[in-house]
Amino acid sequence: MAEILKEATSKGAHGADPALAERVSSLIDTIAERGEQAVREMSEEFDGWSPGEFRLSAEQIDEIIHGVDPGTLGDIRFAQTQIRNFAEAQLASLGDVEVETLPGVMLGHKHIPVGSVGAYVPGGRYPMVASAHMSVLTAKVAGVPRVAACTPPLNGGVPAETVAAMHLAGADEIYLLGGVQAVASLALGTEFVDKTDVLVGPGNAFVAEAKRQLYGRVGIDLLAGPTETLLLADETVDGEMCATDLLGQAEHGPTSPAVLLTTSRQLGIDTLAEVERQLSTLPTADIASVAWADYGRVIVCGDAREMLDLANELAFEHVQVMTGDDDFFLENLTNYGALFLGPMTNVSFGDKVIGTNHTLPTQGAARYTGGLWVGKFLKTVTYQRVTDPASSVLIGEYCSRLCAIENFAGHQAQADIRVRRYGDLAAARA
Repeated sequence: MAEILKEATSKGAHGADPALAERVSSLIDTIAERGEQAVREMSEEFDGWSPGEFRLSAEQIDEIIHGVDPGTLGDIRFAQTQIRNFAEAQLASLGDVEVETLPGVMLGHKHIPVGSVGAYVPGGRYPMVASAHMSVLTAKVAGVPRVAACTPPLNGGVPAETVAAMHLAGADEIYLLGGVQAVASLALGTEFVDKTDVLVGPGNAFVAEAKRQLYGRVGIDLLAGPTETLLLADETVDGEMCATDLLGQAEHGPTSPAVLLTTSRQLGIDTLAEVERQLSTLPTADIASVAWADYGRVIVCGDAREMLDLANELAFEHVQVMTGDDDFFLENLTNYGALFLGPMTNVSFGDKVIGTNHTLPTQGAARYTGGLWVGKFLKTVTYQRVTDPASSVLIGEYCSRLCAIENFAGHQAQADIRVRRYGDLAAARA
């Protein structure tokens, strides 16, 4: 029976806040009706930003990049190389298929990149440079011909490093625009930007709700909620490392769950003490302390199997495993967004640089989906070809009877005409 050393004081809420949903709906409708003028008014109201053009010119981008520290550009290029390498390996694993299922009956599928992608790269307190790699670069590796990327202004100015990352990742268009007005513009199109087929990228509650409401008019990657991190650990690691890894994700926001499951009661006690010690010096403690107080948990489990069962039940976005048998969890965990095995890796590596994608399922969605990857930008479409008249007749006869069961007379006629047309030809070839 699990022992709870620290319980969350809040369980969080699923689904959209009605007031937020109504506000976002109104903003989207206004943009649909009034286009660029509405976008300008919202950008001025929410971000104090109304430039002559939201889209950056090639000359502006070049000037911005030349103002970025060369060492920073080198770091961005290194991270993008890792992400590109893994995305290319994923793409290589996706082959077209063609198989002959009956004589002269060829069935197949092929992977076609979507025509355009709108990539949102968040700003605010945490301008998420890495999100440019995860969305823009991955889409370009998939072969998407047009990627339009938006990021909000930073304190009334240009977030230079983010723009550099978007450009180096391969963005075809870069816009300094944030919030609902950005994602709605990408989804619906306005005077200054053509609409896109798919929206990707994380954002605040307004952006997430806008994506939810726009889904259907465009595709989306995920409905992202607060960042979640789960540690599975035993006596092979210490409280300092566990506390560091919990707070490293709790700083994302005040509603970000951070949970430790352990088979070592002493590790749980040590981690609780370390969290308090580290919060006294952590520069982002104003956020992390609230998340930890309200959503932090420490649970002592009887054995590895109990840890496994609880982890699968939680279905967290990030799961970090630091135990004497990490492979047990690799082989048996089924519900997670991304897995980090052993103390030499951590969620921050995945967030920023190691190569896997950081846009991942939250709020239990890991039960039914994985995260953003190169395949999200591909449409897997099927085709069929029949070249043997006998097979056309055979399938037609089955199809005719099955259509009759369902009372689809028109469908049945499609099958029957093939039986009549190709029956004699099939007999002649027999």
